Amino acid sequence: MRIPIESYTLANGLRVTLSEDHRAPIVAVNLWYHVGSANEREGRTGFAHLFEHMLFQGSEHVGANEHFELVQRAGGTLNGSTWLERTNYYETVPSHHLETALWLEADRMGRLLPAMTQQKLDTQRSVVQNERRWSVDNQPYGTWWERLPALCFPATHPFHHSLIGSFADLDAASLDDIAGFFATYYTPDNAVLTVTGDFDRLETRALIEKQFGSIARGTGRPSLPDMALPPTFGSWLRETVEDDVMVPRLFLASRSPVLGTDAYYAASLCAAVLGLRRGSRLRRALVRDQEVASAVSVSTWDLAKGADLFVVDVTARPGVSAAQLEAATAAELDRVVELGVTDAEVARVVALLETDLALALESAGDRADKLSMFATFFEEPERVNAELERYRAVTTQQVSAFARARLGRDNRASLMYVPKADVA
Repeated sequence: MRIPIESYTLANGLRVTLSEDHRAPIVAVNLWYHVGSANEREGRTGFAHLFEHMLFQGSEHVGANEHFELVQRAGGTLNGSTWLERTNYYETVPSHHLETALWLEADRMGRLLPAMTQQKLDTQRSVVQNERRWSVDNQPYGTWWERLPALCFPATHPFHHSLIGSFADLDAASLDDIAGFFATYYTPDNAVLTVTGDFDRLETRALIEKQFGSIARGTGRPSLPDMALPPTFGSWLRETVEDDVMVPRLFLASRSPVLGTDAYYAASLCAAVLGLRRGSRLRRALVRDQEVASAVSVSTWDLAKGADLFVVDVTARPGVSAAQLEAATAAELDRVVELGVTDAEVARVVALLETDLALALESAGDRADKLSMFATFFEEPERVNAELERYRAVTTQQVSAFARARLGRDNRASLMYVPKADVA
């Protein structure tokens, strides 16, 4: 399946990707900013995630929460998300409301600061802190997604610190700090705008120029430090967390090749062999056969700089100890390191990924997000049309070679959650 793609750049540096599809009367607008928690400085963590909230609090011509109201009244959906390397905002609306979605995104890109107030900052800071309490501090296993990168990346590495930020850093954030962060990173030359779905190409190009063309490009962004890391940890790293949980849960990570490289596709297929759906190797071994786990997933984090993470997530069944869970999981990884994978396993997951990719490209919103990702990280949205060929080109021998090189005992980091009652 190949989708039509047109890409170009405005004079102010905004990269634009268009993909027409007239089968349904909807359009998706997707805006990626090339900024995430990796761009935050020490003592000021959580800014990228805070902006995910601040950008919905109004701009010069849009009132607080009016962004949501206008899109939802039009019958559309919208949201935003933050990750280590990017922040994105997106709307899917009926086709005739395309200009509304573009105007909303342009107004907050070019005219957010005039509407930013101390009251809005204080309100959204409280919202983010409550989100942290709910999703991290008071959620079973909730601290895993900040403890794991802290375990896997050195303290000086941009991926080491928490994505959501600490209470102290959020409390210390001033209005000047926030304004400076926005002016540095939320600029057209640090963004990708993607429009997919039912639109007229020439009309849409004119609308984009009208709404975004007058926004000034940024004045420069600080460079990230050297993010290169050795391919392996060099030893087995371990951290145990006593938590208010009922059963142990293991997050077992390995350093992995970064997104988009040839070696990444072998890693991605290996993760699918081990953990994609019910027929995967770890689910069959740990859930069905040995009955030591109730749930298993395996994935890569798809990081594009420095080093990626290959993460095995296993939740124990009641009555299974942390030691049993780690030993059983490690034995299965040892087996794939020693014996590799089979042709049948690779063929199975390639077929599953082909289906997943086809379904994603059928959705206007998912298609827009994938195009934005490839445009942001590689300046090549057309890569999406070659993704399946890249997976098909990976051999069973290459997947097995990845396992031997990267899943051994010299490249494992275990984050184990154990019930406090068991420790007592």
